[in-house]
Amino acid sequence: MSATAVHAAAAVHNLWTTAAEPVDKIGAPTIEYTQLAPTLIVVGAAVLGVLLEAFVPRRARYHAQVFLTVVALAAAFAAVIGLAAGGYGSTKAGIAAMGAIAVDGPALFLQGTILLASVVAVFTFAERRLDPVHHGHRIDSFAAEAAAVPGSEHEKAAVKAGFTTTEVFPLALFAVGGMLVFPAANDLLTLFIALEVFSLPLYLLCAVARRKRLMSQEAAVKYFLLGAFSSAFLLFGIALLYGYAGSVSYARIAEVVDGSVAAVTPALAETMGSDVLLLIGFAMVLTGLLFKVGAVPFHMWTPDVYQGAPTPVTGFMAAATKVAAFGAMLRLLYVVVPGLSWDWRPVMWGVAIVTMLAGAIVAITQTDIKRLLAYSSIAHAGFILAGVIAANPDGISSVLFYLAAYSFVTIGAFAVVTLVRDAGGEATHLSKWAGLGRRSPLVAAVFAVFLLAFAGIPLTSGFSGKFAVFKAAAEGGAGVLVVVGVISSAIAAFFYIRVIVLMFFSEPRPEGPTVAVPSPLTMTTIAVGVAVTLVLGVAPQYFLDLAGQAGTFVR
Repeated sequence: MSATAVHAAAAVHNLWTTAAEPVDKIGAPTIEYTQLAPTLIVVGAAVLGVLLEAFVPRRARYHAQVFLTVVALAAAFAAVIGLAAGGYGSTKAGIAAMGAIAVDGPALFLQGTILLASVVAVFTFAERRLDPVHHGHRIDSFAAEAAAVPGSEHEKAAVKAGFTTTEVFPLALFAVGGMLVFPAANDLLTLFIALEVFSLPLYLLCAVARRKRLMSQEAAVKYFLLGAFSSAFLLFGIALLYGYAGSVSYARIAEVVDGSVAAVTPALAETMGSDVLLLIGFAMVLTGLLFKVGAVPFHMWTPDVYQGAPTPVTGFMAAATKVAAFGAMLRLLYVVVPGLSWDWRPVMWGVAIVTMLAGAIVAITQTDIKRLLAYSSIAHAGFILAGVIAANPDGISSVLFYLAAYSFVTIGAFAVVTLVRDAGGEATHLSKWAGLGRRSPLVAAVFAVFLLAFAGIPLTSGFSGKFAVFKAAAEGGAGVLVVVGVISSAIAAFFYIRVIVLMFFSEPRPEGPTVAVPSPLTMTTIAVGVAVTLVLGVAPQYFLDLAGQAGTFVR
C-alpha cells in the first residue's frame, strides 16, 4: 500500500473516531414496584406456574397449580386494597413505570374487580367432581392432553393414564396479568402489549375442552383469526395517532388534540392540522376495543366462542375481558379525547343502540343456553356503552359499578351451566332444561336469580346497575338511548323469563339430564355470585359511592 493510501486510510479512521460527539449514558428506568405490585405478583406467579409444569411430578401438579394460582390472585387483591388504602386511588394517584401505567381510582377499582372475579372463576377451573371417575382418576373440564389429536390413540392413552392439562392455571394468570395492565395503560404501546398478553392465553384456553374438542378448537381458531383482525386495527390506529401527535403517550396526545401543547416543532405543526389522521386513527383504536367488549358489528365471534370454549373459560372470559376492555375504553375516551366528544358520541350512540337491540332480539331465537348467554352479554355491552356515552362523572362510576355487578352474575351463571349434565357432558340445549325446577329445585332457583339479575329485575344487582347507567345517560343528554335501553331490557326479559318458565312449569323428561353434585369449589363460586347479586341489589349505595370515589382519572 502506498504512503498516500495509508494517510487516506488514517484520515478516514480519524474521521470515524473523532467526529462523534460524546453522549450521556442511558439512564436506568425508574420503576415504582410497590404501585405495580398487583400486576407483578400475578405475572411472577404465572412464570412460576410454567416452572412447576416443567419440574413438578405430574401427579402433584394439579394441587400445586391451584394453590399457587389462588394465593397469587388473593395476594394481588390484597396489594390493590393496600394501594387504595394508601391513597393511590385519590390523593396520591399518579403515573408509574416511566409514564406507561396509571395508578388511580378507576385502575385500582377495575383491577380489584378483575382479581376477585378471577379467583371465583379459577374455582370452576379446578372443579373435578362433575364427571364420573375415568379409569380411577378424577377429571376436570380440560383435555387430557391438549397436543393430542381428538379421538386418536394418543388421546385415549392420555385419558386412561389420568393426565390433565394443568397448564390452564398459568395461562389464566398470564391472561389476568394482561387484563390488570389493560385498563391502567397510559400509552398506546402499553395498551397494545397488554391486549396481546391477555388475548393469546385466551385463544389457547378456548381450545382445550375435554368434551366436544373439535367444536372447542374451531372456537379457538375463530377467536384467534378475528382477534388478529382487531389487533391489526388497533395497531394501525396507534400508528396513525403517533403520526398525528408525534407520541404514543395519552397525555401528549390529549395536549395536541386540545391545542395546549407547549413546544410545537415544524413537523408537529404539519400533522396537528390533519384531523384525518386523528379521526381515522382514533376510530381504528376504538374498533379494536369494541371487538373485545363484543359490541355490534364486531360481535360475530362471541356466540361461537362462548359455545365452543370450556364453560369455566367462557365464564372467566365473559366477565374479566369485559371489565378490562371497558376500563381501557373509558380511559381512552375520558383522558385522551374528551375534547372530541362531538365526534365520537354520535358514532357510539349508533353502536350502543344496535348492540342493545341486536343482542336482545337475536337471543330470543337461541336454543343453546351458552349461545343465549352470549347474546345476552352482547346486549349488556350495549347497556354499559350507554354509561360510557354519558360523558360525565356519573357515567364513569355507573360503568364501574355495572362491570363489578355483571362479572359475578356471569361467572355464577356459567358455573350453574356446568352442573346440568348428560352422557355427553354438559346439557346445554334448552329443551334439556325442561322441568329442572322439579328435578333439582335449588339449582334451578339459583339460576333463576342470575337470570332475573340479567333481566334487571328490582332487588338484584342487574337492576341497580341498569338504573345507574341509564340515569347517567339521561343526565348526559342521551334520553333517546335510555328509551331504547328500556325497550331492549323488556325484550331481553322475555327470553330470561322463558327459561325460568321452562325450568319450573314444564314436565321433566324421563331421559333428561342429571344435576351433578359439585365440590366446595364450584359451590363457593355460585354462592359468591348469588351473594353479590343480592347484596348489590338490596343495598347498592355503599358500592355506588365506592365507584363514585374511584371515578377520577389521573392525567
